[in-house]
Amino acid sequence: MHRHTHKNTHTCTHTHIRADEFNRINIEVLSVVAQQIISIQIGLRQNLTEIEFGGKIIRLESSFGVFVTMNPGYAGRTELPDNLKALFRPVSMMVPDYALVAEVMLFAEGFVEAKPLSRKMVNLFKLSSEQLTQAKHYDFGMRSVKSVLVMAGARKRANLKASEALVLIRAMCDSNVPKFSEEDLWLFYEIIGDLFPGLALETYSPEDLRRAIEDVLAEGDLESPKPFVDKAIQLYDTAKIRFGVLILGATGSGKSTLIFALGMAMTSLATSKQNKDFTQNVSVYSLNPKIVGLGELYGNYSLTTNEWKGLY
Repeated sequence: MHRHTHKNTHTCTHTHIRADEFNRINIEVLSVVAQQIISIQIGLRQNLTEIEFGGKIIRLESSFGVFVTMNPGYAGRTELPDNLKALFRPVSMMVPDYALVAEVMLFAEGFVEAKPLSRKMVNLFKLSSEQLTQAKHYDFGMRSVKSVLVMAGARKRANLKASEALVLIRAMCDSNVPKFSEEDLWLFYEIIGDLFPGLALETYSPEDLRRAIEDVLAEGDLESPKPFVDKAIQLYDTAKIRFGVLILGATGSGKSTLIFALGMAMTSLATSKQNKDFTQNVSVYSLNPKIVGLGELYGNYSLTTNEWKGLY
């Protein structure tokens, strides 16, 4: 990131840069990056305060550093070119202890029974990954563990008197159930029953939203079967904790109706002000991804002006 000081001089405001998934970058770009990092490192060795970078003069901080992470095991990743690999010191990584990570996060979120609950949660994810269908959209990795723990912490603080085991179970169900197929759902509940014997799983159902969805469907002369309404509520819960949501289903299964019904129901609740959780109208737009470029969707970086151009 840069900020202007005068016409031809820029100043680095961040002295540490971290790049995740570094080997996803095209090999041609990595070669250019290698030359840029070399010029910076040479300036640091010579104790320079300013260097030429990309045709401009920038101020060089002595504390500047570059840190990169890579995931070599995934498709689409490339090996770093030798001239770039020589500029970094490799650090070996190990498989994280999921139970210890979950325990620390649960303690941080306010759970008293963090140690036994973390072990059960990790066992649930381990058994689910082994016994459930190996669908491509199933995720039982660290990202999924973290999202469940954050959700559980929020619910714990919202209801301090609630059973910690039930709070964690509810968070695990709300985070995972929407993405399971019908044949995997019962097995997931069976695993929960084995790990948490004697605990009755409470059914979560925001009645205001349920009634609003049913009213929207009735206005469109559509039926409102319980599984369909439940899936709409699951979509609402998932959208609250995810940046992006993909709805899967066969043609004619009601995916578009589900989205529009949920949006209209949320707008209805926001307009009537019946529920304080719904305060804004929801607009649904359909885009053809084949005619919209990434720059039009997310903005792009101008190579001529070296500036970021946002959306209009």
